[in-house]
Amino acid sequence: MTLPPQIELVRVGPDIELAYETFGDRDDPPVLLVMGLATQMLGWPDDFCEQLAGRGFFVVRFDNRDIGLSTHLHDAPPADIQAVAAGDTRTAAYTLREMADDAAGLLDALDLGAVHVVGASMGGMIAQTIAIEHPDRVLSLTSIMSTTGDRAVGAPSEAAIGVLLAPPARTREEAIERAIAGIRVIGSPGFDRNEDEIADRAGRAYDRAHDPAGVGRQFAAILASPDRTPRLGELRVPTVVVHGTDDALVNVDGGKATAAAIPDAELVLIDGMGHDLPRGAWPQLFEAIAGAVRRAAQ
Repeated sequence: MTLPPQIELVRVGPDIELAYETFGDRDDPPVLLVMGLATQMLGWPDDFCEQLAGRGFFVVRFDNRDIGLSTHLHDAPPADIQAVAAGDTRTAAYTLREMADDAAGLLDALDLGAVHVVGASMGGMIAQTIAIEHPDRVLSLTSIMSTTGDRAVGAPSEAAIGVLLAPPARTREEAIERAIAGIRVIGSPGFDRNEDEIADRAGRAYDRAHDPAGVGRQFAAILASPDRTPRLGELRVPTVVVHGTDDALVNVDGGKATAAAIPDAELVLIDGMGHDLPRGAWPQLFEAIAGAVRRAAQ
């Protein structure tokens, strides 16, 4: 595999390599961006990362295992999502714990000690798990449009379930069509949407790697992981929880429950935001991240 010139690939465990990219000055406070289910590092847009770096941060984004240019576990058995959801986790190749360990391994490979961890959706679940399992690596935590693992909160709407369980795209054109159709259901109704930009990102993601089975393994990892609520209560890290009031994929009560579970967490609700990162909300997202960093510095 030939990597784009700005992308590096590092081994973070015996069988896992992660593709990553950095923005900004390494001497600035480090921010690790963790993306969600079925979404490559491109889900943190280039100019989002550049603007965040411009605010004085050293930004690292990466592809989780089974997505993008990182290791895909092709030899793992197919994930039986219905069985895993019902409690039979035998076909879950890994859990969020292993994905959090990958991220900690990336920090080791980059010789970064403790960082400010920012996660969106499943990335928020991974970020929470990093804080739980590797507390010495987390200076602050920003959990965006995520939830605790308690299935009583954060449930998707019926329409969003349709997006989540739609058959995988078979062509590049279908992948673009699915991305646009999906964002019309789960995206932010209160913010402008650039569908050309969404189409471009979906096409680039398809070209980098299209692996529906890998997405299934990530989904199984979410379902096979325990409710984090009790252990979130043990965290002693400055935390900001961000959630959109119009999130159809992870209901806002998931964000509220996350903030309630973590001692002294700040809850930031963004009116009109759904399950995406609309450009109009970037100033609020940047301020939330910076606020967590300030709290850590104090």
